[in-house]
Amino acid sequence: MRVLTAAVFLLALAIPAAPRAAGEDGAELKARTHFAAGEYKEALEIYARLYAETMHPTYLRNIARCHQNLGNSDKAISSFREYLRKARDLSPDQRAEIEGYIAEMEQLKRSNATPGTSATAPPPAAPAPTETSPALVGPPTVTASGGRADDEGPFYTRVWFWGVVAGVAAAGIVGAILLTRDSGPTAGNLGGLDLRDKP
Repeated sequence: MRVLTAAVFLLALAIPAAPRAAGEDGAELKARTHFAAGEYKEALEIYARLYAETMHPTYLRNIARCHQNLGNSDKAISSFREYLRKARDLSPDQRAEIEGYIAEMEQLKRSNATPGTSATAPPPAAPAPTETSPALVGPPTVTASGGRADDEGPFYTRVWFWGVVAGVAAAGIVGAILLTRDSGPTAGNLGGLDLRDKP
């Protein structure tokens, strides 16, 4: 009975991770949809919440892109710089792209500060994303709090892996219990009994 309880406990630990991951993926999809529709304020709110929940630096990049498209130069620059500080393993091309965004925002600040220009001028159009650099990206690995399952990172950090492990463990434990059970009556060693009436 203790073995069965342990199996149920292991399975219960694995199951809640999947809804969290699905919820996070759903929020990320909403944010991407808002961004694609030009609804940068709505996308910004979702990305800010996702960053607060996961502390994944990729969300800082997406937050900065929202500020960039809203014309919030200072906030965009700050978020891009924080992304460069926290993001690990950026390729030189990725780093150059972010530094290009920072330079663009600094140029926008200078042009807005020039006398005779309107401080409320619309921001310049964001550069078109290249095939090698999408406008928005998701976290590259699945953490304990969920996320996107890309090809980067070890497989044992993924939610689906631990769900499979828990399912196999539970099935093995239940199978072992069922195989070791004897369905017939228990045979005892009482010896021969004399059931005749004694005088």
